[in-house]
Order: sequence, then structure tokens, then C-alpha cells
Amino acid sequence: MAKVIAIANQKGGVGKTTTTINLGASLALAECKVLVIDLDPQGNASVGLGLNKENYEESNIYHVLIGQKSLSETVYQTELDDLHICPSDNNLVGAEIELVNEMAREYRLKKAIEKIDHLYDFILIDCPPSLGLLTLNSLCAASSFLVPLQTEYFAMEGLGQLLNTAELVKEAINPALEMEGVLLTMFDGRNNLSKEVRDDIRSHFEKKVFDTIIPRNIKLSECPSFGRPVVLYDIGSKGSQAYLDLAREILERNQKKTILLNNNNHQESLQREEL
Repeated sequence: MAKVIAIANQKGGVGKTTTTINLGASLALAECKVLVIDLDPQGNASVGLGLNKENYEESNIYHVLIGQKSLSETVYQTELDDLHICPSDNNLVGAEIELVNEMAREYRLKKAIEKIDHLYDFILIDCPPSLGLLTLNSLCAASSFLVPLQTEYFAMEGLGQLLNTAELVKEAINPALEMEGVLLTMFDGRNNLSKEVRDDIRSHFEKKVFDTIIPRNIKLSECPSFGRPVVLYDIGSKGSQAYLDLAREILERNQKKTILLNNNNHQESLQREEL
């Protein structure tokens, strides 16, 4: 059975999609079977993993939520053998309105995942920057939630609302829901503010904060435009190393298999595949 992790923060621009894409790719390199579910109507995770929007307009997560298709019918292969994606497009914006009068609407994603979760080690859900029905579906379906938090001023703005929502979901809908951890993102070691925010967040959340910190890195910003995760775009970059470290940390926390090869071996393997 898969570990289902919702990547959530209602604040936009904190690295949710970047984390979903690159954590998923790093786990796949560790020989884990991974499914990414793009639940953001912007569909950035779908494009960032190399899909062409024209190819999945009639078969994506929107059609799963409204009951037209099963999740298995909307899963696509990515460039990595062990990494699949269920894409999204802007039709998902209307899903919350269409489902408003439906019974058990908050369980739609959970029921869809239950039919295929035996096929994967991890299922990562890229949540939209809101606390509406889509995020509620994610938290209902998830084993845990991971919160990307940028090391900038107002970093914790709105975080209390997310944690409160998660607690309500845990009490009323999904008693198994736990916080996977807080991931510090967009860290600039030259900036005193980044260091102060890092220290404040670690002081507040203690062991819930991952040891891994995601730096500001130009390669992480560039790779989505090429439709590739950073491990395939530039495996030697600081951004790639950070997400490989995060994957190791999550595997260790969950006592999953820890077959994560070193960067040199990955580099040689990827180069051989390209020849």
C-alpha cells in the first residue's frame, strides 16, 4: 500500500509544485514506484514533468473527481520509468462547484486512490494554494501532509489555518492523518533573514522540520520550462542534491527501502541512457 503525501500550503509561491516534481523524481531514482497527482488547476506539475496539455484534455484528474474516469485511466508515464503522473488542467476550477451538492464529495479522491494504491510506494498530491474542496480531498486521502515553507518574511502567515484545517480533518474525517514535516525552501545562506526564519521555524516545530533545506537555485527555476525534474536536467546542481537528500530523509522516516545511489553513479547511468 502506498504512502500518500499531500504537499500543501495555501500560500502560493512557496515551492509546492517544485517539491512535488523533484521529490517524486528523487524517490523514483531510489527505485520506488511513485505517482504524482496534480490537483492544482494551473497544471504546473503536469507540464513540469513533460506532459503536453493537448494530450490529456479529455483524461485527467478532473474527470476522476466528477466520476467520468477511474484514476488508472488517467495515469501517464514520465521520462523516469518509476514515476507516473495524473495530470490536471483548468477545468478543475469548476470541480468544486460541480461537486458542491454531491454526497461524500470530500471522499472522491480517497476512493479513487484506494483502487490503485497497491501499485505504488508513494503517491504525492500537489495541492492548490487554497483550503477549498480540492485540498480537503487531498487531506482526506492522505496518510500525511508535507508543508513547504519559504525562509522569508511572513513565512508562517496562514500556516496556522492550514494546521487547524488538518486537525479538523483528522478529528472528523481521516484519523490516520499526520504531519510528514515542514520543508524549508528558497533558502539563501547569504541572507541573515533566511537564517533567522530557519531558526524560528525550527524552534517552533522542532523535530517536525526536515534536516534537508532547499536552497534558492537557478537550475530548480529553469528545469520546469524543459519539462524535466532537476535530477534529469542537472543532477550535479545544489537543487538536485537537496531533493535527493530529502528523498533519503523521507525513506528513512518511513523505513522504506533506501536504495538511493550516489550522484556519480546516477550521472554515469543517465549519461549512458542518453548515448
